[in-house]
Amino acid sequence: MKSGLSFVAASMLAFVPPAAAAAPAADSDQGTVGDHHDEAPEIVVTALSRNRGDLLSGTSVLSGAALATVKRATIGDTLDHLPGASSSSFGPSAARPVLRGLQGDRVRVLTDGIGAFDASGTSADHAVAINPLTADRIEVLRGPSALLYGSGAIGGVVNVIDSRIPLRVPDEPVHVHLDGGYASAADERNIAGALDVPLAGRLVLHFDGSYLKANDLRTGGHLLSAPLRAQAAASADPDIRDLATLKGKLPNTAARTWDAAAGIAYIGDGGSIGLSYAHLDNFYGVPIRFSLDPAGDAEAPRIALKQDRYDLRAEVNTGGGFLDKLRLRAGYGDYVHRELEPDGAVGTTFYNTGIEGRIELIQAKRGAWSGAFGGQVMTRDFDVVGEEKFLPKSSTEQAGLFTVQQFDFGAVKAEIGGRVEKTSARAYADADIGNPDLRRRFTALSGAAGASVAVADGWRAGVNLTHSERAPTVEELYANGPHGGTESFEVGLPGARLERSNGAELTLNGKGPGYSVELSGYYNRFANFLYQLPTANIEDGLPVYEMAQGRATLYGFEAQAQVDIARVGAGTVSVDGVADYTRATVRGFGPAPLIPPLRVLGGIGYDDDAVNARVEVEHVTAQDRVAPLETRTPGFTMVNASLAWKVGGAGAPLSLRLSANNIFDVEARRAASLLKDYAPLAGRDIRVGAAVQF
Repeated sequence: MKSGLSFVAASMLAFVPPAAAAAPAADSDQGTVGDHHDEAPEIVVTALSRNRGDLLSGTSVLSGAALATVKRATIGDTLDHLPGASSSSFGPSAARPVLRGLQGDRVRVLTDGIGAFDASGTSADHAVAINPLTADRIEVLRGPSALLYGSGAIGGVVNVIDSRIPLRVPDEPVHVHLDGGYASAADERNIAGALDVPLAGRLVLHFDGSYLKANDLRTGGHLLSAPLRAQAAASADPDIRDLATLKGKLPNTAARTWDAAAGIAYIGDGGSIGLSYAHLDNFYGVPIRFSLDPAGDAEAPRIALKQDRYDLRAEVNTGGGFLDKLRLRAGYGDYVHRELEPDGAVGTTFYNTGIEGRIELIQAKRGAWSGAFGGQVMTRDFDVVGEEKFLPKSSTEQAGLFTVQQFDFGAVKAEIGGRVEKTSARAYADADIGNPDLRRRFTALSGAAGASVAVADGWRAGVNLTHSERAPTVEELYANGPHGGTESFEVGLPGARLERSNGAELTLNGKGPGYSVELSGYYNRFANFLYQLPTANIEDGLPVYEMAQGRATLYGFEAQAQVDIARVGAGTVSVDGVADYTRATVRGFGPAPLIPPLRVLGGIGYDDDAVNARVEVEHVTAQDRVAPLETRTPGFTMVNASLAWKVGGAGAPLSLRLSANNIFDVEARRAASLLKDYAPLAGRDIRVGAAVQF
């Protein structure tokens, strides 16, 4: 369970989902914690603040009532209904986004453009140090614009936007937003609130916080997968035979999380500047991986995670000329998490401190031409202390320059982007690991270009071409120790080269009165793809996996559509659907592991100014195309329903919501989860919530 480069992170491929959620309200904006005004739902805040329809590669946006309905304790579970998205599902408290099959360090998870400063990319059992409960908006993007955020975004970018540094002056003397909810599957109680106070017309003070407490998660069936149940039932040991009948609650998954933040900003006609401080305290358990060996141990680890974070944001309106705006973002994070034994003793401690800063120069629009360019720097110091130390003390330094240029000729739109990035990865001499002082330096060059053409009224066809280069992480280079989370002894590849990928994507988007369609198909070829190769060796009682590099391919598709079928009263009845599929292969190894299979989701909903109601069915096929040593994942069909009501109609301060998830209490497992054979998804989960703002 302890940290290290997980088999998941090392062996996945993917890209970010190209469209918004299937639900009709996915882009609606009805106010979230800290939200002062309704935002135009089609505007994408990430990068160049463009209309979604102007983006050549689709971007998913969750905000308002849609975000409030799907919001979960983790980013991964919050986004898992978006096209092309799944979740690593390492229990209910640790779940990173999986985008077109990719997870770990190939997907950047950000807060308003700045990294999370945590250890979640190192191992699937480590929670992301970003709390969805205080999010105003979550955006997912790819294509040329993803180059703004680093070569680590080779798979895509998930950007969580909050109001901790205020962006606008509230209309009210004091703006308050409260949101609370209850979920039955884990007896989860949560509440979040935000307060904004304008001072002297230009200054705004912000305070927010949240609290969540949950018991062990109740699942929809057996805890162990069918192959493991058969193995347990055949055991001569009666205690192991009993494991074959385990159902219901998932032991050791209770959690308690709270955070608090304060910020201040000056907002003037010529720009703004603001600072914020946030503290996160997360205490959670990791599902038990039951041993079927009478001599083996079944660990019940718990993690105590703390982080202090400081952020700066500034924007200057230059008044025209060549530049329209200048933006500065910077952050500092001090992170520690301790992995606790059942008796409360600290087994292993992870320390991570990081600094990241970026400057963006937004060009003034000149006819058909617009764009942005800038630079970014990052430092990371990472250290592991304790019984399962897998990595020497290490540091990473990175600096990059980037640009994205856009051309809009009406019928034809084009975009081109590029990034150059220098990385230094150092491991300090360590007698425990047995390594001397090591340092590698890399220069990564990435580029992307795309164009779309109007083929009919409201319809556009497009193509995107990408070349991405990613420097290996210190974990991939220098790991040399036991990793209980993957039940392996991991050995890095100090001589690893840049990971390179070339890809192409075709898109077709259509929109008209009462309908919308978004289709994409993609193909990617990787060189020097980093993955973990099983060996015949045993170290510390664990099988040894060594980092290796080779060629790999990935291809797949995503599709979504929505059609209005009737008017009922003041509202509209619509049907919608989503389908996605990813296939990934590592040459000389076989199928990449933990890849989500074909998924189809369809729903019918009613929407007016006050009420949004929806029923949906999600069918996930079995994943029979598995990697060496990986088990098959059975398919499942899940039915969900939701109802949101703004009491008093549009603009009313009080809104209520009710949802029933996995209504028929089916046993469901995510193929992208490293714990899929031990920890199924939640069973029937009734969720109620209320939000008020004034």
